[in-house]
Amino acid sequence: MALVAIDAENPEPEIIARAADLLRRGQLVAFPTETVYGLGANALNATAVARIFAAKARPAWNPVIAHVSTIADARALTASWPAIADLLATAFWPGPLTLVLPKRDIVPDIVSAGLPAVALRVPSHAVARALIAAAGFPIAAPSANRFTELSPTTAAHVEASLGNRVDMILNGGSADVGIESTVVDLTSDQPVILRPGVISRDMIARVVGVPVGMASDRQPEHGPRLSPGMMDRHYAPRADVWLFDAPDVRALRQSLAQRESRAGDGGIAAMVLDWSLALPEQVRVIPMPNNPSAYARALYATLHDLDASGSAIVAIERPPFTDAWAGIHDRLSRAAH
Repeated sequence: MALVAIDAENPEPEIIARAADLLRRGQLVAFPTETVYGLGANALNATAVARIFAAKARPAWNPVIAHVSTIADARALTASWPAIADLLATAFWPGPLTLVLPKRDIVPDIVSAGLPAVALRVPSHAVARALIAAAGFPIAAPSANRFTELSPTTAAHVEASLGNRVDMILNGGSADVGIESTVVDLTSDQPVILRPGVISRDMIARVVGVPVGMASDRQPEHGPRLSPGMMDRHYAPRADVWLFDAPDVRALRQSLAQRESRAGDGGIAAMVLDWSLALPEQVRVIPMPNNPSAYARALYATLHDLDASGSAIVAIERPPFTDAWAGIHDRLSRAAH
């Protein structure tokens, strides 16, 4: 495994060329996107994509997202491209939005978990865009971590999770967005958000001008699904995650006191929005940003740090229940499942 530093804004062409050559030879390259780090392979090479599943220990029923350079490249992989797809792609690409559309046969079934639709995204990160352009094909790239574990927002997170399972890791610093893309299903008449993210339901509705559904019902633990990130337990640190509301802090104090022995030497941490909460002295308090974009940027990095410090229990104050925070709520509820 080669860990290679790369300029996040002006990626060096010779480094991009080395990484693209590895991808052409069916190998795996981890690289930064604006959301999280992705584990990349040639999306049109079923054998190469199978290496992603093996490296992550990812089940075959969980599809991966194909990253492309342009709207035209995305359309080339689809069997149909409705007008609503043009509206969303024009408004939010390049960026943290994934569209699920009927696929052409050129896309291997392993990419879509055997389903007739493929998830597509045009990333905005300069390294991701340069790598896709140099490779000359779409890059399948789920998050570069073991299945259901914390997504990586730095190259160090990738190295700690996957190590020598990756042929090259491009170190382009920290991801700017910090959580995975919003995923919208466009395979039926009504657009449906399968996975919320920083592009909110309200933002999407304003662009498309029609009601936008939410896939609120969790899917079974096994069986194909249209989007990654739809398992009950996902994005999870090693620590036990407890969610609480600020008015319930007294009950939280009692629970922590009862479970203190369970934490052992690892200790207990609390990620809070309200810095004035009266928590037990032994709890390490981590103030979190009271802004959804800044919170998203800090979420996984904070949980990675707490895992590295050996925290056994992480209590997390729930943020406001508004549309702008929906992606954060999704990640927290799955981490705590």
